Amino acid sequence: MKTRCILAVDDDIHTTRMIKWNLERTGRYEVREVNDSTRVLEAAREFKPDLILLDICMPRVEGVEVAFQIRADAEFQNIPVVFLTALVSEQESVGDGTANGGFHFVAKPARLARLIACIEKGLEQSRCEDRIPAERQSV
Repeated sequence: MKTRCILAVDDDIHTTRMIKWNLERTGRYEVREVNDSTRVLEAAREFKPDLILLDICMPRVEGVEVAFQIRADAEFQNIPVVFLTALVSEQESVGDGTANGGFHFVAKPARLARLIACIEKGLEQSRCEDRIPAERQSV
């Protein structure tokens, strides 16, 4: 199985370190941490992530704004974004994300199994969208 590259973005260094430690110990992911929301696009250019885990409430630039910056950049617009936030409960974060602008939400604190399931769902949807011809994606 191919190792997937995950960019974990949260202003709390303890959160990103825990995400990195837990995901990397599965042997399925390589994780890069970013603790400054103004550096996400720079880190994405350097790391080329398969998926971005993104906190919503961060100083300087909110996660939602960062997500829209990602979507507006042609280089990154197809990278799945999963919000990892304390703003929703686990019950509220269940679903396919389409009601939330296509973004998935995972409630903090996240159970590892739930986080991995959401990462895999985001990666699978991204692979499916990559196989759809561009003219059909805009319909």
